[in-house]
Amino acid sequence: MTERDARAQLWVGTYPQPGDGPGSGESIWRVALGPDGAVASAVPAVDATSPSFLALHPSGRTLYAVGETPAGTLSAFRLEDADDGARLAPSGSLASGGDDPCHVLALGGTVWVANYGDGVAASVDVDPGTGDLVAEGVVAHPGVGSGPVVERQAGPHAHFVARAGDDVLVCDLGADVVRRYPAVGADAMAAADVAAVLPPGTGPRHLVALADGSLVVVGELDARAHVLVRDGDGWAPTASVPVSPAAEAGRDFPAHITLSADGTRLHVGLRGADVLAVLRVGQDGGAPALEHLADVPLGDGAWPRHHAVLASAGADGAETVVVALQGRSELATVRVDPATGAGEVVARHALPTPPACVLES
Repeated sequence: MTERDARAQLWVGTYPQPGDGPGSGESIWRVALGPDGAVASAVPAVDATSPSFLALHPSGRTLYAVGETPAGTLSAFRLEDADDGARLAPSGSLASGGDDPCHVLALGGTVWVANYGDGVAASVDVDPGTGDLVAEGVVAHPGVGSGPVVERQAGPHAHFVARAGDDVLVCDLGADVVRRYPAVGADAMAAADVAAVLPPGTGPRHLVALADGSLVVVGELDARAHVLVRDGDGWAPTASVPVSPAAEAGRDFPAHITLSADGTRLHVGLRGADVLAVLRVGQDGGAPALEHLADVPLGDGAWPRHHAVLASAGADGAETVVVALQGRSELATVRVDPATGAGEVVARHALPTPPACVLES
């Protein structure tokens, strides 16, 4: 089976093997899935240093990767055709504006990076047609604040960047806030605009936007999913639920969150319990309400860091979710019943270095 015959094509970012330093063999991988969810082919598209998170420019011509190192980097790669599928050719790299970048968001003319180590969000101009980097450096937007979980919240930790209308939202795990900046033309000297304040000790990691403009934010430190509704020009928390009945703060750590195509289900990777939690999005008095449906076991030591819900449903109508299992150095294909949230792992594929990000192209 060729890549073009496969059901889905993925880009996969990776970490170094535990105990090895950055640049010790990790790559960005090109992975094709067959109709049964099994990996049909997996080839390293380019060597890269700790490419822990990836984003594709809207043109489809450039892929971005952060280098999650103390002196972080943002690299751009042009997509090139090859006999076994698309390959990547480096087209530019620059400092990420902070330490240990862990997330990247690609917009038409701007790319944003979340630097976890020092809480800096950074933006850089790119060519709207090709995605090529056109600036010599990023514009840095420092974060401020701290939280009560001293070992994790001594200072700001930008973890995720999302588009919200004309703005971008930055989840700051260290300060228990969601910051906001203009999506383009942000003033590097301007103070952070706090769009939402989470309960102390939440540790906001990733978020999704619901159809009504509300947000759901997962707390890495409190292991809860928080509903935030519009409040003036920002958002205010109204309710929260445990990500899973198995989730215990301080032992289990939610990672990525996604919303189903029809807007009725959330999927959350839960490290520690090592499950993919599925929650229903309903209504309570006109406000969104969350209900846990099921947990899909991913295997002991899985440590699910990120996942992607594939755009096309399976033949039986089931959702297909590909999960990066950092702890097992595997990709796991999961089938989820949309009605019940129940599911199972239907295929696994080992990689030589731990997967950290899954991106459908």
